[in-house]
Amino acid sequence: MADGLRLFVALELPPEASAALAAFRDRADPGIWRPLRDEALHLTLAFLGHRPEEDAATVRAVLSTAAAAAPPLALGEGLLLPPRRARVLCASVLDEGGGLGALQRRVVAGLVAAGVYEAEKRPYRPHVTVARLRPGARAPREAGGGPEPVAFRGGPLTLFRSRLGRGGASYEALARVALS
Repeated sequence: MADGLRLFVALELPPEASAALAAFRDRADPGIWRPLRDEALHLTLAFLGHRPEEDAATVRAVLSTAAAAAPPLALGEGLLLPPRRARVLCASVLDEGGGLGALQRRVVAGLVAAGVYEAEKRPYRPHVTVARLRPGARAPREAGGGPEPVAFRGGPLTLFRSRLGRGGASYEALARVALS
């Protein structure tokens, strides 16, 4: 379905986490990695793909009921994903208290119950993508370190519209729900 809106749900990041991620991204080899813009850094909870325009209102309602306390998080090690044939350079996000996992499960359960999402079979792996592999480049075997291990609270919970373009994707927030 190419019509409609390309949607995903994510937590926005506070400035201190974004700055640490940008510094990690900026250390990556520009011959291998195409860096994402600062405004593209986010923590995805669910990628819905192309959805009819009217589904945005349904997703907004789900986010309002799923919202809870902002989970305490920290930036972890660098990751190459997927592990076998990496296409993205990422930073893991540590969820020691399990609050992020619980929030993600509530969001997914609400989206599935509303009929606008099919849950992924693989387990949720919290991470922030900072760069994409350049065409024709070969990914290294290791991520080359990671960001400064900044502790933070994510939020707001946001429904984004993604528009693909020559310079990469651009994101527009369609709805924001504050976390307490």
